[in-house]
Amino acid sequence: MTRVSAKEGSRVNANLKAPLYHQIFLILRDGILGGTFKVGDVLPAEHEVASLYGVSRITARRALTELALAGFVSRARGRGTIVQYRPPTPPLRASVAAWLEGAAVMGQTTTVKVMEFGYGPATQMEAEALELPVGTEVQQSQRVRYFGDFAISLLVTVIPARIGRTFDRASLARTPMLSLIKRSGVKIGHARQSITATLADQNMATRLSTEIGAPLLKVQRVVCDQADEPIEYLTAYYRPDRYQLEMVLSPSQTVETMSSTLSELTMQTAEARKGKP
Repeated sequence: MTRVSAKEGSRVNANLKAPLYHQIFLILRDGILGGTFKVGDVLPAEHEVASLYGVSRITARRALTELALAGFVSRARGRGTIVQYRPPTPPLRASVAAWLEGAAVMGQTTTVKVMEFGYGPATQMEAEALELPVGTEVQQSQRVRYFGDFAISLLVTVIPARIGRTFDRASLARTPMLSLIKRSGVKIGHARQSITATLADQNMATRLSTEIGAPLLKVQRVVCDQADEPIEYLTAYYRPDRYQLEMVLSPSQTVETMSSTLSELTMQTAEARKGKP
C-alpha cells in the first residue's frame, strides 16, 4: 500500500453553502475518480486532513466517513483509510464533429432502457426549440443509456408527433432515435448543439445512479431536416466519469468559432442593455 497526500492547491471555503466536510469529500473523491489516488493507496489520516484544510478533526473524520459510505474507501483501525474504488470501465468517448456517425456507433456499443414514453402538449421551451405553437402535440421520452452495466447518460427527447407516430416504445428501446427518424422518411440536414454543465437533481441522480448535486455534462441539441425544419430537441445529461466529448480544432476553425461566439455575445449584451429600464 502507498501512502499519498492530498492536493496541496486545494482549499475549502467556509463562506460557501456546502459544509466544509462535504467540500473535503468532493476534493478527495475527485482525486480518486481522476486517478490521483489509486486502489490500495492510503489517504492522509484524520489529523493530516484537518491540518491540510484547516478544519477540526471532527470535520475531517466526517469527510473520510462520507467517502467510506459512498464506497470509495474502506476504513479500519490500524490500517487507515484505503482507496478501494475501481473505475468500472474507461470513459466512453464520442466526437462532437462526427455526431451523426457517433450516434450510430453509440447504438451498437451501448444499450438503452426507455424510462418514459408518451405524447403531450409542447411546453414553451419545447415549442420554441421545435418552432411549433405552444401546446402542439409532441412525443416526449426519457431514456437511460448503459455501457455494460453502468448508466452513462439520461436522454430527454422531444419530437413532433407526426414523426413519433411512426414507431413505438419497443422500437425506441432497440434502435437509436436518429435511425428511427430517418426511417420515417426524414432526411437529416444539420444540428445545433450547446454543451454546458449542471448539477444532478433527484430524477437525474436516480436515473444515473449518482448523488443529488453531482456534476453532469449537459448537451442540448436541435436536429433539423434538409429544409431546415427542427425535427428533434434533445437534452442529454452525461456522467463525466463515464463519458467524454472530444473536439479536434484547426487554427482557422478556432478563430472563426471564437469570432462568431464573441459577435453573438456582443449582440446579446447590446439587446439586454436596450431592454433595461
